[in-house]
Amino acid sequence: MIPFFVPKFKTLAFCLSASAAIMVCNPAPAWSAETIKRIEINGAQRIEEATISSYMDLKVGDTVDGIKTDRALKNLFSTGLFADVTVENKNGVVSIHVVENPVINKIVFEGNDKIQDAELNAEVQLKTRQVFTRTKVQSDVSRLNQLYRRQGLFSVSIQPKIIRLDQNRVNLIFEIQEGEVTKVKAVRFVGNKVYSDDKLRSIISTKESAWYRFISNSDRYDPDRLNYDRELMRDYYLKQGYADFQILSAVAELLNDKDSFFVTFSVEEGERYKIGKTSIKSAIRNFDASVLNQDISLEEGEWYDAEEIKTIVENMTDRLGDLQYAYVDIRPEIYKDRESGSIDIVFFINETPRVFVERINVNGNIRTLDKVIRREMELVEGDPFNRSKIAKSERNIKNLDFFETAKIDVSQGSAPDRTVIDVDVEEKSTGELSVGAGFSTSDGPLADFAIRERNLLGKGQDLRLGAVIAGERTQFDLSFTEPYFLDRDLSAGIDLYHTTTDYQDESSYDQKRSGGALRIGYPLSENWRQTLSYKLLKNEIFDVDSDASRYIRDQKGERTTSAIAQRLLYDTRDTAFATTSGMTYWLDAEVAGMGGDAKYISAKTGASYYYPLADQWILNVMGETGAINAYGGKDVEINERFFLGGAKLRGFESSGIGPRDTSTKDALGGNYFYRSTAEMSFPLGLPKEMGIRGHAFNDMGSLFDLDESGANIVDESSLRAAAGVGLSWRSPLGPIRLDFTIPYLKEDYDEEEHFRFDFGTRF
Repeated sequence: MIPFFVPKFKTLAFCLSASAAIMVCNPAPAWSAETIKRIEINGAQRIEEATISSYMDLKVGDTVDGIKTDRALKNLFSTGLFADVTVENKNGVVSIHVVENPVINKIVFEGNDKIQDAELNAEVQLKTRQVFTRTKVQSDVSRLNQLYRRQGLFSVSIQPKIIRLDQNRVNLIFEIQEGEVTKVKAVRFVGNKVYSDDKLRSIISTKESAWYRFISNSDRYDPDRLNYDRELMRDYYLKQGYADFQILSAVAELLNDKDSFFVTFSVEEGERYKIGKTSIKSAIRNFDASVLNQDISLEEGEWYDAEEIKTIVENMTDRLGDLQYAYVDIRPEIYKDRESGSIDIVFFINETPRVFVERINVNGNIRTLDKVIRREMELVEGDPFNRSKIAKSERNIKNLDFFETAKIDVSQGSAPDRTVIDVDVEEKSTGELSVGAGFSTSDGPLADFAIRERNLLGKGQDLRLGAVIAGERTQFDLSFTEPYFLDRDLSAGIDLYHTTTDYQDESSYDQKRSGGALRIGYPLSENWRQTLSYKLLKNEIFDVDSDASRYIRDQKGERTTSAIAQRLLYDTRDTAFATTSGMTYWLDAEVAGMGGDAKYISAKTGASYYYPLADQWILNVMGETGAINAYGGKDVEINERFFLGGAKLRGFESSGIGPRDTSTKDALGGNYFYRSTAEMSFPLGLPKEMGIRGHAFNDMGSLFDLDESGANIVDESSLRAAAGVGLSWRSPLGPIRLDFTIPYLKEDYDEEEHFRFDFGTRF
């Protein structure tokens, strides 16, 4: 192996043989002008002589001197095809001898572990069957070094080597010593007086190296991240009123051992300003700008907040957009008074006409029908332009979850008062094949399988087939939903299911439920939605233990339930998962008795409220109550009653409270219940990207009232309560939750559960 291919370059000096008694060793012209009689080319293998002659720009009959030969030499070297070129002129015969650069037979990477060959190959410019040149190799080494540095590997060493082959070919080998990841050892600040180093470290995204950052790369030095940190610091200071804040420098020093960086930010905080006067100047004709005063949330005497000014401009833009001004331009002008420490703000609004929607274009959808997208639009052609409805339309399309990206752009139409709306989408796969595994305290080890198509035939229909097999439960279900039944905002669907549940530990029996339901849902307003349904199912109580309670043995057998139900839902949550603000309210009602054996009326109502007390500190308060009563001389059967415990009332086992047969300890369920939860979720001081949070909670509730009575039945409506703490982790394998709970209000016959663990994944 040769360390590197080094060509024998002849610059502007040529040395002819001693027998010729002439030597050219200076760039100045040394030959007298001669006429070229013949041109001889030696050493060419792959490259045609005519091609070489064309590069030289010399031909027979030309006069030749030192300047022209110098230029010919430069032209040949600049092609990158030759490792060496010599020129000899003897009595008008110009002899050119070339040594061709070799051709690359293969490019090999050795020693790379953290970055795969495919990624390295994509980075280098040299490819197989290309001409090898030293310049390109040096460029590729530089590119590879940059690639490794983006991965935090600044101690990498890359040495190019070549192996000569026959036919003037070479194998190019990059020998790589990757070294260890170069991390940020310390982040320091110079010039900060108002905020401590620890506070500023919490603001920026670059973090100091620590043992617990093994699942994050935030402690790796990244120049792009450093620039992002400059913006984060600047935004923070401007938000706090420091309008003169500057970052003088951001320097990363690599230690001599190349295993870590010291990052230093030098800042000048400046003075803190308060808000002075605010005003609006509008150039829109016949427009009363005072309607925008309600959007100015800053008041005189408050600390200046650049982020709030951006919010004010956005709110004004949205409000003007709702008034048909699609292309409004609002510029906040800031006037500082350093003596008084105040800032006056004037919001300038440029002139713009009212706008109507001329055309709506849908682009990018291949499988999804146009109407599936258009029916999510809050505007149609001819409507007055409304920015809020545009934003709502974009959210509606994104919530379909049919598209990788969905964006609505607005451009001017055929006239200044006309606008064209372009809906650009990029489709993604909507078919799902999932296999899941996990463990829960209530169901034990579990596995689930599901196949689903959420955009069937591009019509937005949802078809799902699923199965769950667990230690305590087996379930099979099939569902189909048409979100726009009869081309109206009506969701219609059908559900079929078969479930087998083991209640031996709680109540000494097993239960089968087989049946189906028809449902239809419709919106009542933006946040209210109602769903009506009809279900028909067969319940079977079987495998009743011989030592079970008499009240359960009497329930053994099959019975049919025919019922209609409704659900009223109010939802203002910011997201359905990891909710941080908003609330939900629900009211469920069900009536059974239109055929079948069951005759009952049941209802449940509750609300859950989320409130952010501080950054990442979320308070959730939930309350729910329910009741069921039989009619027509019937009693409420055990399969219709409520049960409480487990996830619904932590600190107690599933079916752990409520009416019970003390002689067998079998839970019998109840006709009335209420429960509540107050839970605080909070950070633990660990990096946010780890996804680990703490929880402190208090659960309360009660379950009572049984149709049967007897000497061995206990049925108390007393309050049960338990308090606990927990940990949750959004692990790479799925969500994990561990709770430790201690009941402090209970009855002697209640079944307690101090530890509760849930884990699940899907792949």
